[in-house]
Amino acid sequence: MASAKGRDPNPMLLTVCFILGVANFCMHKAVAESGHPFVEETKLYFGRHFGPYGSYAIELALLIGAMWLANADSLAVSLLYAAYTAVNGVATWILLSNKA
Repeated sequence: MASAKGRDPNPMLLTVCFILGVANFCMHKAVAESGHPFVEETKLYFGRHFGPYGSYAIELALLIGAMWLANADSLAVSLLYAAYTAVNGVATWILLSNKA
């Protein structure tokens, strides 16, 4: 099936972005439930502005944007989202291993 542009979307980019999104949500939940003092302070501050689930909404918006642009065959955006996931992974490891 062809897209509106007349090209087929790259299903591999979509699949990779989706899997990276699942990983981001898992890391986000693990950090949010960790009880780390930095995370708790951040939740109090941003919770006033975005509500208790605002950070998940931001994460979802990033995933939708990455998948939308991946559907348009944007390898650069997919690589940028992969780099974002890698940075999230490092930050999650630092917070959950009590290195921070």
